[in-house]
Formats: sequence, structure tokens, C-alpha cells
Amino acid sequence: MTSHAHHHHHQAQGGGPWRLAAQATLHCLTGCVIGEVAGLAIGVTIGLPAWQTIVLATLLSYASGIILGLLPVMGDRAIGALAALRIIWVGEVVSIGVMELAMNFADYQLGGMGAPSILSWMFWRGLLAAVPAGFLAAWPVNSWLLRRDLKSCH
Repeated sequence: MTSHAHHHHHQAQGGGPWRLAAQATLHCLTGCVIGEVAGLAIGVTIGLPAWQTIVLATLLSYASGIILGLLPVMGDRAIGALAALRIIWVGEVVSIGVMELAMNFADYQLGGMGAPSILSWMFWRGLLAAVPAGFLAAWPVNSWLLRRDLKSCH
């Protein structure tokens, strides 16, 4: 099933394009948050400077986000990882990139990356702001990507 047909299949189930984009964004956010939390926790725990923590969190977010994007496409279409990556890569790279910019900016502004440990309020305050910031930044981008068949619904 092409992403276009898959896209309309989900729309026919109700909710319209913004709801579909919200669902795609939540799915993407799940993958990003896994990598983001892991990267931030590692960076804060070993005392990396903020920029190195951002790089680590972003790389891990891409890894976890793309893996979570690949799995449903591979299962739905009975294809291998490389074939699935060819389908999803543009949408995932753009969506995760926008999400990571917003999340890292929010977290940095609130001092989460400079927290003394992952047990401190500073660390969690940064994440509590970063997650909705990432969603709100990526939602319209995912809507645009879906309308242009550059993102697959999963």
C-alpha cells in the first residue's frame, strides 16, 4: 500500500488531516523521547557539556525514532529494513529534526542539560517542557509532510 493510499485509509476512519498529523507526531515523539531521555541522562550523568549532550540526545533520538518508524512499515508491507527506510526516511528525518530542535532548545533554556543529576528537578523540568515543545513544533510539519505524501502513516 503506498503512503498515499495508507494516508487516505486512516483519514477514512475519521478525524481528518490534523488528527492524522497529531497521531503521526505522537508516534514520532515516542521514538524521539526514548533517545532524548537516554542521551540527556547519559550526558548529565557523566557531566558532558551542553552541546555534547545535545549531539548525543539528537543522535539517539534519530536512532530510536527511525527504528520505531521502520518496524510498522516493515510489518504492514512485509518488507525488509532497507526497503522500509527508503519509504520513511524523508519524513522521519525532517520530523525528528524539527522535534529535536524544539526539544533541545526548551530543555537548554530551562537548564535541564546543566542539572547536577537525573534525580534533580532541573533535569525533569527541562524534559517536561521539551516534550510538548517537540510535539507542537513537529505537528504542523507532519501535517505538511503527510499532505505531500512525504511521510508514511504508521
